[in-house]
Amino acid sequence: MLTTDIGIDLGTASILVYVKGKGVVLKEPSVVAFDRDTNDIKAIGEEARLMLGRTPGNIVAVRPLRQGVISDYRVTEVMLQYFIRKAVGKKTFKKPVISVCVPSGVTEVEKKAVEDATLNAGARKVEIIEEPIAAAIGAGIDITRPCGNMIVDIGGGTSDIAVISLGGPVVSTSIKIAGDDFDEAIVRYMRKKHNLLIGERTAEDIKIKIGSAYKRPEVATLDVRGRNLVTGLPKTVTVTSEETEEALKETTSQIVEAVHSVLEKTPPELAADIADRGIVLTGGGSLLQGLEELIEEKTGINTMTAEDPMTAVAIGTGKYVEFLSGNHKDE
Repeated sequence: MLTTDIGIDLGTASILVYVKGKGVVLKEPSVVAFDRDTNDIKAIGEEARLMLGRTPGNIVAVRPLRQGVISDYRVTEVMLQYFIRKAVGKKTFKKPVISVCVPSGVTEVEKKAVEDATLNAGARKVEIIEEPIAAAIGAGIDITRPCGNMIVDIGGGTSDIAVISLGGPVVSTSIKIAGDDFDEAIVRYMRKKHNLLIGERTAEDIKIKIGSAYKRPEVATLDVRGRNLVTGLPKTVTVTSEETEEALKETTSQIVEAVHSVLEKTPPELAADIADRGIVLTGGGSLLQGLEELIEEKTGINTMTAEDPMTAVAIGTGKYVEFLSGNHKDE
């Protein structure tokens, strides 16, 4: 009987699919483009992302997940179906067991929505796993041991911060401040400081190329094109990494504050472990340059980014299935 166990990192910005034995087989933006008049779905994933901000009136490119939570149920289901099929191919005779990862703050209702959407998209059984646990497994931490590990998972829509020991979160928090908010902060800053209107994709570009959360040894610059709000015409402005640091200050400090508040609630024994072992960052948002230094400066604890922060959650979600099936082999 051919059966495949799949782990899905259902992210606000991108969806990653992990297949047992193959690793991460698919990573695409969680964007769906559909025709408003007929409700037909035109494109899913990367193809749809290219349409963001560039579509005629009747075609809209949407992200069905907002801040890690399903905001458009029907579209999410179709999107999941598409990605599951694309990852597994047509060869399976038996429906897969799928583990899906959700932010740690989601309610039971939201969990149920994810479970139903995944079952309807073709799963035999669904396991819901919380993001920080998945991130920790994916970052290579042995979560079963009785010692404290701190994970800061910064995704597109949410940042999950947790102290994990003995396979579960001891203290955790999830804040709706993450990579997308970095982009929005840059858009706002460009408008206020340079009278320049830029789109989400341009903002993300700035963030990836020169974005900084902490002073860089040398200043990086980037030419940014947008629309001049005074004349209404296209205009190019040179932006420096120092400016992005200023633009992102408010957002990054909210993440640092959340880390601080979790540390404050951590039992002393585990806090001592964390002081020893450090804080591990995962998620695409952790790629923002200088974030490690910023958290380290504010907490005084050694902070490092996981080896492949983008895929850590997906790998952890997939391994969680193996971790479960290792515990009970009745399937």
